[in-house]
Amino acid sequence: MTQDMAQPMTNEHRLVFVTGPSGAGRSTAIDALEDLGYEVIDNLPMSLIPRLIDGPPLPRPIALGMDVRNRDFNATALIEIIDGLTRDPRVSLEVLYLDCAPSELICRYTQTRRRHPLAPAETPSEGVAREIDLLAPIRVRADHLIDTTEMSPHDLKAELARWFERDTAHGLAVLVQSFSYKRGLPRGVDMVFDCRFLQNPYWTPALRDLDGRDQAVVDFICKDESFVPFFEKLRDLVMLLIPANVDEGKTHLTIGFGCTGGQHRSVVIAEMLGNSLAEAGWAVSKRHRELERRAASPLLSASG
Repeated sequence: MTQDMAQPMTNEHRLVFVTGPSGAGRSTAIDALEDLGYEVIDNLPMSLIPRLIDGPPLPRPIALGMDVRNRDFNATALIEIIDGLTRDPRVSLEVLYLDCAPSELICRYTQTRRRHPLAPAETPSEGVAREIDLLAPIRVRADHLIDTTEMSPHDLKAELARWFERDTAHGLAVLVQSFSYKRGLPRGVDMVFDCRFLQNPYWTPALRDLDGRDQAVVDFICKDESFVPFFEKLRDLVMLLIPANVDEGKTHLTIGFGCTGGQHRSVVIAEMLGNSLAEAGWAVSKRHRELERRAASPLLSASG
């Protein structure tokens, strides 16, 4: 149970808008939030949203599922509602945007043979393109952006639990994430650090098939003369910036570490920083994008 749910509500309505392109996992997210104790309302007509705050606050937060299938959906009107609720002192509002690569959305529609709501008589690709363009202004307003391109429903539920179930005394959840530059930056990261200047264990045959969670790889990278000054300055910088983000009212912070293959150097740094932050009392989650991909597809290989 989260700290917010464990304590009685005061005079504040807690709302989470859940949106994103069709097929990105909104229904899964709504179900997950309901399991976490949220009052769930799916596809509520937008004209009725202001009425949610007319009465006394509920003892638990409300998750509202919103997408183009809402009867009176309008992106401009939704932005106006978001802005209005953000200014309302009675309301604590968060926008959760579930993102997904267009190619994966098209693949999901093709596999299920469903018609896209914005292109019922056309190909799914046309509907996907229209919807992503329509939702672009809302995506920019998101407080939480989760890319579900390579996530299973189980992965998405676990990710939501990290953000919405944590008991964080500091009021901020931190995610440290490793990735491969060859596959692009993760979406939704707040800070990114490049680890490719460190010596690459990939070129040592005994370490090639290991990853940054293995002690032999950790020892190899720690011997790099650049490692200690880099990590000490990195840790001090992050420790300085996290409280500043809390003061700004942020509820989550994502820090990305990249290397060539996302297997060795970035994983070591992400693990070590995550452990340091946890020891300092911050609520930390760790994710290794490329290692998760390898686990799902054992035949895939990395290079650093």
